Amino acid sequence: MAGMFELFIDTESAFRFRLTAPDGTVMAVSKPFDTKTDAVAGIAAVREYAGMGLITDHSTTTPNAAPPATWTDPGSQTDDSPRMPKIDFHTRARGVRRAVSGPRWAGAIHSLS
Repeated sequence: MAGMFELFIDTESAFRFRLTAPDGTVMAVSKPFDTKTDAVAGIAAVREYAGMGLITDHSTTTPNAAPPATWTDPGSQTDDSPRMPKIDFHTRARGVRRAVSGPRWAGAIHSLS
């Protein structure tokens, strides 16, 4: 089951959307939009650009740095969620693209005459 986009009106009467995971966890919330049409266009843009978007790491860590502090959600009381395992997203995305698009080479056709 895939995530779902939810369109809503915030407290300032602006249109926004949120992306929720199948379990109901809010994964992202959009910026405010003036019209519903603009918000729907924003959903279409997220679908188009974020599907296999590359990840750029702008964090500055050194090999001997202390581990980062655990992120806490101000809306929740406890942090029972498991930590996300390290994944090489670039390699994984490359493998998915290759699996979907097939081999990069076109084999030569040889005739047996």
